[in-house]
Amino acid sequence: MRRILPYPILSLGLFVASILLSASVAPPSLALAVLLALLAPIIMLALGVDRVRVKAPMAIMRLAIDVVGDIVRSNWAVSHIILGRRRHERTSGFIHIPLDLRDRYGLAVLAIIITSTPGTLWVEYESATGRLLLHVLDLVDEETWVRLIKDRYERRLMEIFE
Repeated sequence: MRRILPYPILSLGLFVASILLSASVAPPSLALAVLLALLAPIIMLALGVDRVRVKAPMAIMRLAIDVVGDIVRSNWAVSHIILGRRRHERTSGFIHIPLDLRDRYGLAVLAIIITSTPGTLWVEYESATGRLLLHVLDLVDEETWVRLIKDRYERRLMEIFE
């Protein structure tokens, strides 16, 4: 089974994404979805991509719930800054966050989380020191942001990947 589907979760994800994007279950759409689901993992195998080892699958759900909640809250806050009276009151800035997370997949997920949350942007990561440079649209308290990233995201990602 591993020879046909070396990355079964990737295959399933690509199949579902292809069907959802085409918005059809017609034979050509199904054929394309199957083709993607079978060929992409073989290409990944040829490139020598390491398999991801998830150590705490239930932590993924807790992290996803937190991320969705944070994205909704950030959308609301950013819309108030842009459209509301707080437009001139905000102070944007850069902060350095020391990360203990070293797993490249965990760092990639953290980058996606931070960049998908309105008002924040992953700017730079120094792998030698483990420091993340983050830009925040409305920087009120730097320590709050450090605690948020470390306690809410990094801790869970380390639980999942390391």
